[in-house]
Amino acid sequence: MSHPVAPIDQISQRISNLAESATLAMAAKAREYRAQGIEVIALSLGEPDFKTPAHICEGAKRAIDEGKYFSYPPVNGYLDLRQAICQKLERDNHISYTPDQIVVSNGAKQSIANAMFSLVDPGDEVIVYSPYWVSYAAIVQLAEGVPVYLEGSIENDFKATAEQLAAAITPKTKVVIYSSPSNPTGSVFTREEMADMVKVLSAHPDVYVIADEIYEYINYTGEHVSLAAFPEMYERTVTVNGFAKGYAMTGWRVGYIAAPAWIAKACNKMQGQITSANCSIAQRAALTALTDNLEPTHAMTREYLRRRDLVMELLKEIPGIRTPLPQGAFYFFPDVSAYFGKSDGKTNIENADDLCMYILDEAQVALVTGAAFGAPKCVRISYAASEENLREAISRIKQVLSRLS
Repeated sequence: MSHPVAPIDQISQRISNLAESATLAMAAKAREYRAQGIEVIALSLGEPDFKTPAHICEGAKRAIDEGKYFSYPPVNGYLDLRQAICQKLERDNHISYTPDQIVVSNGAKQSIANAMFSLVDPGDEVIVYSPYWVSYAAIVQLAEGVPVYLEGSIENDFKATAEQLAAAITPKTKVVIYSSPSNPTGSVFTREEMADMVKVLSAHPDVYVIADEIYEYINYTGEHVSLAAFPEMYERTVTVNGFAKGYAMTGWRVGYIAAPAWIAKACNKMQGQITSANCSIAQRAALTALTDNLEPTHAMTREYLRRRDLVMELLKEIPGIRTPLPQGAFYFFPDVSAYFGKSDGKTNIENADDLCMYILDEAQVALVTGAAFGAPKCVRISYAASEENLREAISRIKQVLSRLS
């Protein structure tokens, strides 16, 4: 049965102008290769390769067996889960919240979108620390805001400075958004760097901050610093977190914000009109994650650290690769511009997009172009993969890059 071709001009400009997620697009290409019988090593998605810890799964099973969680939950999440989130934030982040300041959503991505739509009017400027997670720019665009990119240099571990922030703020600035630990770079803001950021923002009381802390537990520095823990920023910061990365719960889709009550109320209002509450059973699993054994989380972080050190040593063996040592998350973000303008006689490499496709076609390894993250000289490599796959993938990359001259 044939299907009529959709009239493209009937799609809203809002969606027509929206870029497809580069990470999801590369994952789709890898699946296409696999469907053809070509085995691809995927280092493209930011997804833990660990299973959700058994005790968290048991918490979900208990909730099903209890038979009490089959009705619509409150839009902002079950009260006991929001209370547990408050306790976690007090314990780990030294920030005091009440349950009415917490909104549980369908992943941190929805949490960010809720906050952005609740704060940004058409024409408002949003300062985006760059390199940035691919969806930040798209969400600002959907909110009809104007993204202003604050570019961090590779010499400073891709971290934009407080001086750059001060220079970027204008009377139109409404929101600043950043992640630490960072996706895609793995960079982590130090306490001193955060304090410098606070000094700048203190002079601009009408500017709000969305602090994406989803990689909080995958941090190798020994200290995670939350912006909202600075008293000057408590009333102006939306802290975003969730369960996907630290607890290996990507598919459960549970994220949350902690924010001033008026922002939380606005996010609750928006969510109530779009998705309503997060899945009831996923919330019970999340409650178990917060209130039970954290050792599996710490064990995963130790393994990510071991893999980081392994991949760093392997990348050092490839000429032309420049990369800082990531201090968190599970990504490398090397500058690969040394390969631009080169060719293997068949394929010409003009940019990071070309290089990623060349590596996919010739080495069957999926990476993501840095252009999607605001850094066109770079590629993102996820090391959330087995040691065997990491060794094989880097070996293949080294081999095919050696053909370029």
